[in-house]
Amino acid sequence: MAEQEKLVIMVTHGPDEPELATIPFAMAGAAVASDVEVVMGFQGEGCLLVKKGVAETVKAPEFTPISELLPTIREMGGKLLVCSPCLNKRGLHQEDLVEGAEIVAAARLVAEVTSATSSLVY
Repeated sequence: MAEQEKLVIMVTHGPDEPELATIPFAMAGAAVASDVEVVMGFQGEGCLLVKKGVAETVKAPEFTPISELLPTIREMGGKLLVCSPCLNKRGLHQEDLVEGAEIVAAARLVAEVTSATSSLVY
């Protein structure tokens, strides 16, 4: 039996850049629908996208809204890993994040990337 493919998507753009913020969610949605294991890593301004209430405010023309993609990605097993120092810099804590978001350090993100079949950075 072939091993399942794994895609790691690093998200570094936030709500101020709607198109670049939305594309990684569109890619993740397509990947989980194709039975690819998906891990999304949020760093820098990207961590704001998993703050409660923010996804609903980000709209990019021609793209499905993040607020519609995020629940599907989670329900289909996608992981949401959020950079601890990036959150600390912004004064955010676990209770500020959407359901399913996990706060991690660099070592966990490195482990996910090095074990992935492919990776993307936005």
